[in-house]
Amino acid sequence: MRFHVVAFALALILIPPAAVGQDFDEGMTAARRGDHVRAMQEWRPLAERGHAAAQIGIGGFYELGLGVAVDYAEAARWYDLAARQGFANAQHLLGRLYLRGDGVPKDNAEAVRLYRQAAEQGHAAAQSALGLMISAGLGTLQDYSEAVHWLRQSAEQGHPRGQLDLGVMYMEGRGVDQSDADAMLWIFRSAEQGYVDAQLVLALFYRDGRGVPEDQSTAAHWFRMAAQQGDVRAQLHLGAVYFQGQGVRQDFVLAHVWLNIASANGATEAAALRDAAANSMTPADISEAQRRARVCMASDYEDCN
Repeated sequence: MRFHVVAFALALILIPPAAVGQDFDEGMTAARRGDHVRAMQEWRPLAERGHAAAQIGIGGFYELGLGVAVDYAEAARWYDLAARQGFANAQHLLGRLYLRGDGVPKDNAEAVRLYRQAAEQGHAAAQSALGLMISAGLGTLQDYSEAVHWLRQSAEQGHPRGQLDLGVMYMEGRGVDQSDADAMLWIFRSAEQGYVDAQLVLALFYRDGRGVPEDQSTAAHWFRMAAQQGDVRAQLHLGAVYFQGQGVRQDFVLAHVWLNIASANGATEAAALRDAAANSMTPADISEAQRRARVCMASDYEDCN
């Protein structure tokens, strides 16, 4: 949910200034303070008169269920009105609905068409999505060279998903000459921006010595960065790192903390390793580990030390 809220907010931020006005700004102010009903009241009259920014905003409210019940079909209708006016943000958002089949029939070819329209206008997220679909041959011919073209366009604008996927193309030599150095450059740039998938990939590469010299300490760092963003895969790996003492001092309490969290978040294999850690802990240690796990989750992973 957090990702979609951020993506929607960025879509609104990227609307050209000429497309907004005082009435729209009043709606945006209401939306930012969480008064989505008031924002809808401000934007609907504008949207009905063809105001693309308001149409995108209302579509986002329906997609995310902000101030209204979730209604993907209604979201698609409003995005489509703005997309037909040539707005790249709307084209990208509508493409995502076609890719998922939310509110519209699932149609990879239509998603590609919409992504391409937005990508050709320089929309970084659409360039990333288009490159990934071309790489996989979804809704279009598979073409690694063209995929790299769009991923590079996205990555050079600083889009973290584009950077990660371009790095993977370099790592695997798809559409480009294989280059561990270029792969790590782009994946590292993505990870530094906080993109959790890139952080996890970077951790695994350092752990396994893939493309870089093996470095368990650096691997543990990136597992921790991803785990503290709530990524259950990284939480499981971080718990195992502390259990085994790989790149960190062996610490059964911290192992228990992260494995307990991973188990709570759905990693079924975490419970057995957590219980193995408990076999090497005192009852007081177990109580402390459980307390830390509660605090960590309650703080949305802000207080996990």
